[in-house]
Amino acid sequence: MPRVSEQHLAARRQQILDAARTCFLRDGFHNTSMQDVIAEAGLSMGAVYRYFRSKNELIASIAEATIGGAQVIFDELAAQRPTPTLIEALGRTLEYVDREASDDGVLRIAIQVWAEAQRDPALAEFVADKYATFRRRYAELARRARDSGELPPDTDPEQVGAALFGLVPGYFTQRLLTGEPDRHTYLAGVRSLLGARLQDPGR
Repeated sequence: MPRVSEQHLAARRQQILDAARTCFLRDGFHNTSMQDVIAEAGLSMGAVYRYFRSKNELIASIAEATIGGAQVIFDELAAQRPTPTLIEALGRTLEYVDREASDDGVLRIAIQVWAEAQRDPALAEFVADKYATFRRRYAELARRARDSGELPPDTDPEQVGAALFGLVPGYFTQRLLTGEPDRHTYLAGVRSLLGARLQDPGR
């Protein structure tokens, strides 16, 4: 019997993930069964279970692809020289958001991942780890912005990193739920905030 190639195995696995993504986007995690995924993939039960033993494994794999796709953007920003300004870094991230905000894009799945993470400890740990990594990447950009003079010398990079990271899900949840604002409008508002000399009333 001829040996199945790694390429064939990878393609079959992706076929199953694509079918699961279609089902999850159409019906949501909880209204999708393994039988639905099997039917959508057009494969036998044994073929699907060879790769994924449960729906939770499918969800975890899709979550990794959904959240992990942004990792490339952060890697590029970290390697870029000279260091991009904070608004440039945010703009690059939001460009990725716009590319993935279509009906079949990853961001609609991301919303479901957030909800599922509230009840699945393993998925919650994965999401927390990934998002903490992204937050640290923004903190590092803020540290470089402080050192270059873009931010005041007494800036706490961790605080700025947390605030910048929070702007990303804020943008794409608005886009998904209301269709607005567009990226340029959002960035213009952030640019105004970054340029404003605001006094914190709590200080």
